Amino acid sequence: MKRASLDDMLTGKESRYALVIGVAKRAREIANEFKEEGVITDEKPVLLAIEDFKNHKYNILEEDEEA
Repeated sequence: MKRASLDDMLTGKESRYALVIGVAKRAREIANEFKEEGVITDEKPVLLAIEDFKNHKYNILEEDEEA
């Protein structure tokens, strides 16, 4: 599997920290979906979540900070 570049996944002003949190949350969703549906797979939820962000199926939404 080709490693995903952070530059490919980060569009705009998202931080790496936000991307890590987003991937972790998406991986948890995938794991829960597999568990609920009884799906058994060799693919890791984290790798599937990274692919989702790499293919821009999911994006990071950050709040605008106004002081």
